[in-house]
Amino acid sequence: MTDLERLPPGVDPTVPSSARVYDYLLGGKDNLAVDREVADKLLAVAPDTRLVARASRHFQIEAVRHLAEQGVRQFLDLGTGIPTSPSIHETVRQVHPGCRVVYVDNDPVVGLHAQVLLADAPGLAALQADLRRPADILDSPEVTELIDFDRPVCVLMVGVLHYVMDDEDPAGIVAAFRDRMAPGSHLVLSHALAESDAQAVGRLRASTDGTSAQAGFRTREEVLSLFEGFELIGPGLVPVHEWRLGPDDQEVPLIDGVPRLLFAAGVGRVKA
Repeated sequence: MTDLERLPPGVDPTVPSSARVYDYLLGGKDNLAVDREVADKLLAVAPDTRLVARASRHFQIEAVRHLAEQGVRQFLDLGTGIPTSPSIHETVRQVHPGCRVVYVDNDPVVGLHAQVLLADAPGLAALQADLRRPADILDSPEVTELIDFDRPVCVLMVGVLHYVMDDEDPAGIVAAFRDRMAPGSHLVLSHALAESDAQAVGRLRASTDGTSAQAGFRTREEVLSLFEGFELIGPGLVPVHEWRLGPDDQEVPLIDGVPRLLFAAGVGRVKA
């Protein structure tokens, strides 16, 4: 598909999508001119944003790999985005082929890709749903048939909660999932920081306010509060390009100095 020539129902080609902007930053082709315009405006003032996006993806993959190695066999990916290889299921199934993964996103373009990618794939499912309505996700057949919340599960919220505004209760959303997670479960989360360069934040807000791609930048302390009920593992809550579990971790994209667009990343374990 070139420039999304075959748009699924409900896609407005004049409105940017966070999933497609991220796809463009990662070097993908499943994006529209409006998405590239948003990304290019951001890159003009924060040219290291591509590296930050790649670092966020690297964090996600290394975190799930580690958790699979620790015995987690269930993964619920909220805000999946357009598929990029290696995917979550490709990564964790290299550790254990029986891992089960449910991908969730509210973007119909993501849903279209998921239909093709996961057609008749055992142990995998995709759901088009809105993170802002946790019950719709938790009680959906796609989730209940594959995810047993009486056993450890990894819930991913990577680069998605900054699209949830304060009045939409991001802490309550996290809590809804946390309250269903058994001991030994983990939350993998990254989030845009208010400590980012003011010009970069202003440029992104000017391009996306009022759309599904608008972002709410939060302070490090506000992001840390989203981990209430979890115990942070590894390095704690750190800039996404600095998140490591050990010296054997694969090399992350090289970022020289402090990037203008800051993301924090952390992995929390449900407190016993």
